[in-house]
Amino acid sequence: MSIFSHVTVGVRDLEAAKRFYDPVLATLGLVRLYEGHGFLGYGAPGAKPEFFPCRPFDGGAPAPGNGWHAAFTAPSRAAVETFHAAALARGGRDEGAPGLRDYAPDYFAAYVRDPDGNKLQAVCRSSAA
Repeated sequence: MSIFSHVTVGVRDLEAAKRFYDPVLATLGLVRLYEGHGFLGYGAPGAKPEFFPCRPFDGGAPAPGNGWHAAFTAPSRAAVETFHAAALARGGRDEGAPGLRDYAPDYFAAYVRDPDGNKLQAVCRSSAA
């Protein structure tokens, strides 16, 4: 059982968020499962959405949290690399190129910021290259 029900991140424009998140999250096997009420919902096909880019409830500008990020499980190191490249190609910013991290010997990750400044990570915990 996951300890989280879902994660939301604030975005300025849902159409722009779709153009970013649809192809970027597809690199990890995730798809848009929901759209409505100012939310986009992403998850594994056939599952419930767990990641929701949305307009802030208070109507204000979205502001990413300092020190906060969402980490997505990648099926392979190649998927981490593809995630990173797809994000940069769609207006994301590099926050850490794909590679091994010193957190653990098998921790292969990449970090990006979406066009609204939300920090995202893809990580594969596999010793296979």
